[in-house]
Amino acid sequence: MPFGVRFERQAAGLDSRGEPISGAHQNPLAFEDQIQGMFDGESSRRAFLKAAVAAGGAAALSACLDRAPDEPVPSGTDDPAALPTRQHAWNDACRTDEYGNVEIPFHQILLYLTLDGDGPPTKSDRETTENAFRVLDRAYERSHDGLLWSVAYSPRYFSRFDDSLPESLDLPEPRALSPFETPEFDRQDALVHLASDRADVVLEAEQALTGEVDEANGVAVETDLSGVFSVDARRTGFVGSGLPAKHQSDVNGIPDGNPVPKAAPLFMGFKAGFAKNQATEDYVTLDDGPFAGGTTKHVANVRQRLSDWYDEEDQYHRVMKLFSPDHAEGELVDGIGANLGDDSGIDDMLDRIRDDAEQFGHVGHAQKAARANRDEDGNVKLLRRHFESADDGVASLHFPSLQRGISDFEAVREAMNGTDLTDIPTIRQRVNNGILEYIFVKHRGNFLVPPREIRALPTPTGDAP
Repeated sequence: MPFGVRFERQAAGLDSRGEPISGAHQNPLAFEDQIQGMFDGESSRRAFLKAAVAAGGAAALSACLDRAPDEPVPSGTDDPAALPTRQHAWNDACRTDEYGNVEIPFHQILLYLTLDGDGPPTKSDRETTENAFRVLDRAYERSHDGLLWSVAYSPRYFSRFDDSLPESLDLPEPRALSPFETPEFDRQDALVHLASDRADVVLEAEQALTGEVDEANGVAVETDLSGVFSVDARRTGFVGSGLPAKHQSDVNGIPDGNPVPKAAPLFMGFKAGFAKNQATEDYVTLDDGPFAGGTTKHVANVRQRLSDWYDEEDQYHRVMKLFSPDHAEGELVDGIGANLGDDSGIDDMLDRIRDDAEQFGHVGHAQKAARANRDEDGNVKLLRRHFESADDGVASLHFPSLQRGISDFEAVREAMNGTDLTDIPTIRQRVNNGILEYIFVKHRGNFLVPPREIRALPTPTGDAP
């Protein structure tokens, strides 16, 4: 049984057979004693924290607090005016690498929430929601050492109102975006995204929102979301140099032999999110209308099956499929690709994609997608903040993408499908066509991230009465 699944059962008060463990939830110290023997050293400490976030619950939080760093968690602010209007303004609060590439926090939780009852929310619902959110503002500094977070709302949430969203707002219901995928659609009312370098912070923030703790970083939790929302789905993940390698033996989808490079931030073994291949936060921000200062968010959950990726492909072909044939031929990618600095160089490979397909019999994932991810002035359209997951003991990827309108994301996904290149005999819908052979979309959802001032249950006209 993968360790992650074993840990989650322990956290849920179950043994390896799924039978109840007496007192597991009632006695977090006993729970930690039961799993203590599974860990040894720093790498196992990181595995423990990742698994604790995945498991959730009071016992996992208690265990994380016992292993938390000695440094206190930096506190937030009582002054809402001190916080940025843009909920999605994370970059200035994140660390960067030596090349200026933004690195999002290690630990992530996605809470998909359903508003209790039918019809629009009430004034009381709105007050409760805002007060619960302000607990997080007061408790945690906006930083990777504290907490970065946002709340977003689905098209279905806005359908509760008599008024309609502005026609200019590009926020359709989610749909399948390739001819070979059958995802489940996330249409829950709201999505809360929590992120921190500290596992204890994301767990405590989650439990503050759901009413399971009395304090969050010393701030009294007097209001929570439990009387307004129900948690429909909880998904977790992690990202960062070394983390996928430390967890690769825990999950299905990664072959035996620990092939994920130790320094890789993602399971596929390469860096991503190069600064010059990402949209700026300014670019993805809505600049007019009732939700000016907000953005749209698409979140996909993608299962990865990487046995063939590692067992059948060598570095040359992995680079060819992920970046482009020219990257492979020119030996442009050293190891995980850190040598690329802040630019993958993919823009230089776009005009030759058909020639590459005919010459090498392959096209690159980044090469395909970038064709639709640039405006007429060369600006990148999407800001991607993806992270890995070991939920349910399966290697998968959560792919949040921010953009002005969902159609921008859909266009990039259409280009990534490479259907227009399948007239070339060697290019099939999934084979030799980027990385499509190795990824399988399980969920898709579209959301609006409103500006902070109207984050608590906004109306379609941009009010929060």
